[in-house]
Amino acid sequence: MRAMAIVALAAGLSLAATTGAEAQGTTQGRTFTRIPVGTTWRVDPTHSEVSFRIRHLAGRVRGFFTEWEGVLVTRGPEWDRGTVNVTVRTRSIDTRNAARDADLRSPRFFNVDSFPTMTFESTGLVVENNTFEMSGLLTLKGQTHPVVFKGAYLGTMRDQGGKERIAFDGTALINRRDYNLTWNQVLDDGTLLSDNVELEIAIEAIAQ
Repeated sequence: MRAMAIVALAAGLSLAATTGAEAQGTTQGRTFTRIPVGTTWRVDPTHSEVSFRIRHLAGRVRGFFTEWEGVLVTRGPEWDRGTVNVTVRTRSIDTRNAARDADLRSPRFFNVDSFPTMTFESTGLVVENNTFEMSGLLTLKGQTHPVVFKGAYLGTMRDQGGKERIAFDGTALINRRDYNLTWNQVLDDGTLLSDNVELEIAIEAIAQ
């Protein structure tokens, strides 16, 4: 029989754009409460990544954020009882095209001078075996909205120095217009860019 755990979690920051329901402790129909502080894990940026994909014409373009940090807190070894907080520096966007990256940093898109960070705070977790759905609050360009990352727990191992590591990956689908990323171009056959963006995160974190 497959085990199902619904874990209550707490958001760590006060977000001005949080809705009234979220401020009372409800996100996407799930409630959360505070849990005891447990084991802290810090993301190893050398072996982790934050990326995104968006449709361009009939194809897809992938980009990365190369400067970011994250902290996980679990209740001891119980990874299915924990929180995740991630901060991304938007200026670090990298689509492997210098001219496009400069445009993406401009006020037309991310406006990195005014909005230097993007953050994610988990608020709830549903676990089934080694797969999960993590709900949370994504803040980007002054806007905060609930999102759900669907992914997998990849395991724990000790590295060459004896430090314990834990790994996850997950994907969330967002509408960029919700975050004031509205620029587009209308073509005869549709639009230049999709409104939907896939966010992907691959985490390898080290126990502190």
